[in-house]
Amino acid sequence: MSTYRFSFPTAIHFGGGIRSKVAAHLQGLGFSRPLLVTDRGLGSLAICTEFARLLESADLTSRTFSGIWGNPVKSQVTAGVDAFREHHADCIIGFGGGAALDVAKAIALMVNHPGDLFDYEDDKPGALPVDKEIPYWVALPTTSGTGSEVGRSSVVSDDSTHLKKIIFDPRLLAKAVFADPELTFDLPANITAWTGMDALTHNVEAYLAKGFHPICDGIALEGFRLSAAFLPTATRTPHDLEARSNMMMSSMMGAIAFQKGLGVTHSCAHALGTVADMHHGLANAVMIDFALRHNVHAVGDRMTMLAKVAGLADTTPQGFIGWLGALKATLAIPRNLTEAGVSRNKLDALVAVAIGDACHGSNPTPCTRTDFERIFREAF
Repeated sequence: MSTYRFSFPTAIHFGGGIRSKVAAHLQGLGFSRPLLVTDRGLGSLAICTEFARLLESADLTSRTFSGIWGNPVKSQVTAGVDAFREHHADCIIGFGGGAALDVAKAIALMVNHPGDLFDYEDDKPGALPVDKEIPYWVALPTTSGTGSEVGRSSVVSDDSTHLKKIIFDPRLLAKAVFADPELTFDLPANITAWTGMDALTHNVEAYLAKGFHPICDGIALEGFRLSAAFLPTATRTPHDLEARSNMMMSSMMGAIAFQKGLGVTHSCAHALGTVADMHHGLANAVMIDFALRHNVHAVGDRMTMLAKVAGLADTTPQGFIGWLGALKATLAIPRNLTEAGVSRNKLDALVAVAIGDACHGSNPTPCTRTDFERIFREAF
């Protein structure tokens, strides 16, 4: 496969095998002691250890920090900052899915910034400014879902309450992204499906979000087209480079597009992550067809456009939502919350978190507490 380089706005190096260029990139900038930030599951796998050997063979003295698991929490960031300082690191490599990349950003922030991580929470009254040096860091995504590699925010949960906090600043953007679809080849089918549905949901909700942003709309439509066309193949045939490449591109496009906003599906998914500790991509996948019914009367014309882009025979909003349900079945995703193992006694807690989540603020139609109760009840 050919490799490409472009900026939007991060410098993106894209293509199979592009990970081999990371060491020379860092050396060319004078760096020699990277901290490799990854998650517990990846840290001991060949995909990560072989990459670490690439760094060592290029005379880079690296240390791997793999103290990340599940939905990332603040204590993992604190441990990563300690690892950075103990290694006397001069740069960071984020290697993994959304959790690892979000923690890498937060580590980069807290290396030189005082106080507590949540002192920098977005929209918090009296939040501290991001005004100190942030170490150079590069991102290598190993999933095609969150698109965190091109995002300017880090989502980290409180250890005790599990509430998600968003740290946002353009300075948190990776300085360079090395998007290598070969790194996703050996993902299990369920993780491919869940993360792929996360990418698809980002593109759909960004396109449906209220507000005027034709640039994001265009990116979201193309990102959706790619995920609609290639997610089943990527799940069934994991080493299909074309499918994996297009899913990685869809993931990045979704993350770029959702600067316009997201919607009610994500508020429901964030509640499921907080209350039921559900994987974010799976939560989006389970909820999307139930949540989007709430938007039919407001953006039915846009759902028709999405149906056309997906090549559906039935281009009505109902046809589009029905297709989402069928796609879930194709990908072996639970049809509803009951199949996903969520207890109905969590309903009140789910509603409480969802109504307080910021994502539905850009939903094309308002969503009240009563609306969330209905959506979750239908999803059971």
